[in-house]
Amino acid sequence: MRDTRIAAFAAWVAERRGLSFGDPVDYDALWLWSVEHLDQFWGDLARWTGVLDVPDEKVLTRPEMPGARWFPGTTVNYAEQALRHRPDLPALIVVGEDGEPQEISWTTLRRQVGAFAATLRRLGVQRGDRVAAYLPNVPEAIVAFLGAAAVGAVWSACAPDFGTRAVLDRFAQIEPTVLVAVDGYRFAGKEFDRRDVVTELRAGLPTVRTTISVPRLHPDETPDNALAWADVVADEQEPAFEPVPFDHPLWILYSSGTTGLPKGIVHGHGGILLEQLKWGVLHFDLGPGDRFFWYTSTAWMMWNVVVSALLSGATAVLYDGAPNHPSLDAQFALAGRLGFTHLGTSAGYLTACTKAGIRPGDVHDLSALRVVGSTGSPLPTAAFRWVYDAVKADVVLSSASGGTDVCTAFIGSSPLLPVTAGELQRPLLGVAAAAWDEAGQPVTGELGEMVITEPMPSMPLCFWNDPDGERYRSTYFEPWPGVWRHGDWLEITSRGTCVITGRSDSTLNRGGVRMGTADIYAAVESVPEVLDCVVLGVEQPDGGYWMPLFVQLAPGEELTEELAGRIRALIREQASPRHVPDEIIAVPGVPHTRTGKRLEVPLKRLFQGADPDKAVNRGTVDDASLIEHYIALARARSTP
Repeated sequence: MRDTRIAAFAAWVAERRGLSFGDPVDYDALWLWSVEHLDQFWGDLARWTGVLDVPDEKVLTRPEMPGARWFPGTTVNYAEQALRHRPDLPALIVVGEDGEPQEISWTTLRRQVGAFAATLRRLGVQRGDRVAAYLPNVPEAIVAFLGAAAVGAVWSACAPDFGTRAVLDRFAQIEPTVLVAVDGYRFAGKEFDRRDVVTELRAGLPTVRTTISVPRLHPDETPDNALAWADVVADEQEPAFEPVPFDHPLWILYSSGTTGLPKGIVHGHGGILLEQLKWGVLHFDLGPGDRFFWYTSTAWMMWNVVVSALLSGATAVLYDGAPNHPSLDAQFALAGRLGFTHLGTSAGYLTACTKAGIRPGDVHDLSALRVVGSTGSPLPTAAFRWVYDAVKADVVLSSASGGTDVCTAFIGSSPLLPVTAGELQRPLLGVAAAAWDEAGQPVTGELGEMVITEPMPSMPLCFWNDPDGERYRSTYFEPWPGVWRHGDWLEITSRGTCVITGRSDSTLNRGGVRMGTADIYAAVESVPEVLDCVVLGVEQPDGGYWMPLFVQLAPGEELTEELAGRIRALIREQASPRHVPDEIIAVPGVPHTRTGKRLEVPLKRLFQGADPDKAVNRGTVDDASLIEHYIALARARSTP
């Protein structure tokens, strides 16, 4: 603990300010100072990391939410900070399904970013213009993003598994001037040609003046009236960075869009810079010599987190391919071969590994691994135990809960604290997280709404095309003005640890008793015959309440009375009798968002009689064909 970066930061702050956080450092004391003195904490973090040095009184001049004013009058550039390191280690390690790694040095990365930025300037791209990317998790995406940031342009990306409609739903809102697009991608051993989609995107985005083509499947082809990637980065040079205000837009991320047009979430250079330095350096203990991997696509905020590993001087590892190809332990195999110090993935992947009973630590050299990260959904207790038993006994299992909304975690890990199975360690530094009851009072030891009572620098600057801020306010600041309501159920235990039980808008409510869906999933996921499941709580027009559990069975399995009874018994035993569903229904699959979240709310709306086209945006679903099955079930149920 004494050798961690968070302990070094605490010691530096304590000496500078005449404080004491204990020896060894008491995380809770450090956290309390960080949320009670936001100006001191964020100012000291900026100083300690060498980003900014301003007086405390100029750190946060307007603390109200929304609209907090951070570091007014200062200028930064995220790309400049990301490229300031020049160690004799790779900046990027790139690997695909073939397993052959490619290393890219800091010098090469800097000079390619310089070339891309120079091309944008020659094309007339100015500060505030949007650069849109239809790219997989490849180095060209990082070069293009950092090049756009260097000139003060605003980045936005979609992964190439998105169809035309889903991409246009996002990019058409932001009116990009440049489109960087791939011709195809590889996934699970197959090739997917996207040239037709790119043609449709160009036709559907009239503001695009220039298309830059990135070849993956057709290296000798460049579409008509497009620039070839090789030509764009041919003139390698040191980048020129545009100083921009702390709150200048850096990128636009998107809400899931499962129930309507995705909201464009705008984050700023300075807020993301400090937040990602905090999460990476202090909470992941990340620095030069580390190798940071997170399984992600460019459509998920974790891609932005992977890029942000560069801020600490660590090596970012990019993987483009399926998470389980050619075998379920593929991510751990890469970790062993490439010496990952940090391996991040989805809770769903770790749960699948747990159920399969694989033991990566027995067959791969994971001696370098210090942190295993999990996000996307609550991680079952069994998966915690599996990581420590089957992966490595001395890692920090960093189960985190946050969101695209802030591009970080609210609650996660600290190397200063022990890990408890099924629980998240603490709110992160600078995050005033609490659980509130319906009366707006903090509660401990029971479920409450997760709220953030003080501002964070990475909260959205705004939603795109929301000039009066009404959509922004209604999304986060109701029913409590000035308090961020995130939409998760949170329990803070008497020990200070945290349990996330699911989305509050998909919460089960039987007879006035609120229940999180995660308790049911934890029980059902222990049943070997069940691959996946989703539970809904559907309020009926007659005042009744219907709670079905849909289960996707393993190949060759049938939903017999014996299996259904066993599922009910496990739920009753591990959760409560109230958690037992009214019906268990076998389905061909469970639809998720592209970031792995079950479509609880859209499916619930189908069974409440909503128009399917309004209830579900199919372009945001991992397997849109599954939706038709649920539509048919909903219609059959509504038929007398």
